[in-house]
Amino acid sequence: MKRILTVASLIACVMLLSLNTRAQSALKQADEQYNLYNYSKAVGYYLKAYKKDSTLYIAEHLANSYRLMDDYNNAETWYAKAAATKGSGADVFLKYGDILKSNGKYIEAKVQYTRYYVLRTDVDKNQLRVLTAGCDSAVKWMKSPTGVDLKNEQTLNSAESDWGASNYGNNIVFTSDRFGKKGGPQHPRKKGLLYFDQHKGPDTEIYGWTGDNYLKLYQAGKTGNSTDTVNFFPFSAGTEYHVSAPSFTADGNEMYFTLTKIPAQWNDTARIKTIKLEIYSSKKNAGANTWSAPVPFKYNNQNQYSVGDPFITPDGKTLYFVSDMPGGLGGTDIYYSQKDSEGNWGGPVNLKSVNSTGNERTPFIDENKDIYFSSDNGITLGGLDIFKAIHTTDDKFGPKQNLRYPVNSPRDDFAYVVYGGTTGYLSSNRLGGVGSDDIYSFTQKPVAAIRLEGVVYDKKSRQPVANSLVTLSKVGRVTTNATGRFSFNLQENADYTLRGEKATYLSDNQLVSTKGITENKTIRKDLYIDKIELNKAIKIENIYYDFDKSNIRPDAAVELDKLIKVLKDNPNIDIEIGSHTDSKGNDAYNMALSQRRANSVVQYLITVGGIDESRLSSRGYGESRLLNRCSNGVDCSPAEHQLNRRTEFTIVKM
Repeated sequence: MKRILTVASLIACVMLLSLNTRAQSALKQADEQYNLYNYSKAVGYYLKAYKKDSTLYIAEHLANSYRLMDDYNNAETWYAKAAATKGSGADVFLKYGDILKSNGKYIEAKVQYTRYYVLRTDVDKNQLRVLTAGCDSAVKWMKSPTGVDLKNEQTLNSAESDWGASNYGNNIVFTSDRFGKKGGPQHPRKKGLLYFDQHKGPDTEIYGWTGDNYLKLYQAGKTGNSTDTVNFFPFSAGTEYHVSAPSFTADGNEMYFTLTKIPAQWNDTARIKTIKLEIYSSKKNAGANTWSAPVPFKYNNQNQYSVGDPFITPDGKTLYFVSDMPGGLGGTDIYYSQKDSEGNWGGPVNLKSVNSTGNERTPFIDENKDIYFSSDNGITLGGLDIFKAIHTTDDKFGPKQNLRYPVNSPRDDFAYVVYGGTTGYLSSNRLGGVGSDDIYSFTQKPVAAIRLEGVVYDKKSRQPVANSLVTLSKVGRVTTNATGRFSFNLQENADYTLRGEKATYLSDNQLVSTKGITENKTIRKDLYIDKIELNKAIKIENIYYDFDKSNIRPDAAVELDKLIKVLKDNPNIDIEIGSHTDSKGNDAYNMALSQRRANSVVQYLITVGGIDESRLSSRGYGESRLLNRCSNGVDCSPAEHQLNRRTEFTIVKM
């Protein structure tokens, strides 16, 4: 149900069917209902048509209809039929892979994704790696659940769609399209084909897309008692159609919500009419349990785009929402708007630090200003997954983090809200629920408080380096204070890369892991950055060659791999590789041998390390730069001669 609200939400079909409907073929009737977005009715006609003519066209339309109604099992059956039918297009394999993933069949999904990308030579192959990595990660995450306890709130859920729960005083307010349940409408569901009278517009009781009711607001007590009554939330939204998931200010006196509303000028009956989502707000009337008439959000635009999924900050000054307005990064993006001192809303700002080329949904900001939202883009278990991004600056957030299993599942997971950092609600249509979408409460098990602290030092002087930049992967970056200190908060069961850097210094990188840590702990990890000295030779230890040879031995490769890391960590430096021999043998021969050895090192850095050739130069010095007295004719021990046989690198540019 929530995916219906992703782009356009309510599809109001206003096409008058001719009086000879019964005379039309099943396929023609199916196509008419499909094109009217009445998928719940289209499938019946397509099934009849398929019995007479088992074509790819019908199989694919059945698969699409079931997918759009969130009927995953039937969708898988029909995509399998379509994929096995001669002439099936590449998109069938992509959708089939998505459905298999939503059904938790990750190995099978990878096969279909690969088939799609083999056929589609015009698409970015990097996305295949993302999709297959998501399947691999899902298997791994489901084997190692995070410390979260989930509970299906059966006293709130029905056999229909229930989602978007939030606290409101002593009650829980949520969205549902339930029918004939306690607190809901008590008249029988309409049966049969839905006809839309051109003078009345869409049916006011049944939503043709799903054959279910429209979304309305409900409330129940927070006690969790099975005798708690679920009732309509006492509020008139001014529409007979969808009303969903409100967000309240901290004082409970103002709420923002999404709705669909038929325009006053409803006269376009010649074609399908798409009604866009809008955000409205209402204020609680003083001294009464009633609400004022809904007020439209300034940036509603029913003719061009949808806005929905509102989240109002506790002080009522910033509104986060989702929209498919022009200029976004993907299908639906998260935006925010701020209220000025006169109560006017500023223009929408795209939250680019969290948005993607996919669809972002249901934003929520916690007490630390961190954001939670759902997305179908990136490494996911399937469908919409819930992500978290840590707040860094006014409108910036760090990298998004998948909340993994069991918060996420192979199906759609969304509408995540958290209270006090440890409890809250989410919505999901995962297997094992009561209805299509269900409300789940969650409790975060106690998490170890793990902190990383350290100091950035000058490697030679051992003095702290102020104003150096320290980056921790998956978290962000900080600048050291006057004493060179830095600190980060870490998560359990995670691996990080810690990096310290500053202009004119070689950076230092360290690995940090919290795996196996279950209690509060502070990890100490200092960084040592080396002051760059131009044109100063630095010996590469343990670079040895077989007698009279210049090829790189395995033991030498280990040391050169360390140099490769230095070069990759410091992409701004250029180096010279210098090779030296002892005084044994002919001077000219030694010069040539040392040049070959220096060339071999450079070639290793290029071919094995992938270092840009333009950053490297080589020079053989032969016996021209001896480190001791062992020149021609001087009697020296093997160890003294060995001291002169060396390979060095010199930073020549930065």
